[in-house]
Amino acid sequence: MDATHLPKSWNVDQIVEDLDQQGFTIIDNAYPQDYVLALAEECTSNLNHFRDAAIQSGVVSKIRSDHILWISDELEIAQHHIEILKEISQLLNRNFYLGIKEVEAHFACYNAGEYYALHRDNPQGKNGRIISTVYYLHEDWQDNWGGELHLEDKNGQWHTIPPKPNRIAMFQSDLLHEVIKAKHQRLSITAWLRSGNVLF
Repeated sequence: MDATHLPKSWNVDQIVEDLDQQGFTIIDNAYPQDYVLALAEECTSNLNHFRDAAIQSGVVSKIRSDHILWISDELEIAQHHIEILKEISQLLNRNFYLGIKEVEAHFACYNAGEYYALHRDNPQGKNGRIISTVYYLHEDWQDNWGGELHLEDKNGQWHTIPPKPNRIAMFQSDLLHEVIKAKHQRLSITAWLRSGNVLF
């Protein structure tokens, strides 16, 4: 199992076991602090380019109220995170035969009062999303600031995952989940490991 390009802090065996048993996993202290700070700066310096988030087919809906910026080649620091996700995709393909071929990602900003109601990232298997990931890149987070990921695992058990800085939450895209209303600005990169097949 070749994981030489993944950060040393990532427990690859635990990631695979968690996804197999629960359908989700948590990776803490994902990146070195200098990269975390550079990524946060790239995000915040582009906040004026964010737009209202939409659901499937580009429809802006009351189901969510966050703001996003799709990550392009010009966002060079964020591209490193995308490359790491491509590496983990190869690992997951070898372990679970998922057929992941690409990664799509955007910065996400939840300002105070913003949320994302219960949903699945791949309803009825129509958009090719297989694994969802959320990387929290704000510098600080207090327990009473909300913004938690509320997730139902593959066994029907619910989990509340605080948006701890430098944490990645990774889960099956067909699992039901929501983002609890934030009380403070919450910054992240949301990314999907995809098959590349989109059916409408």
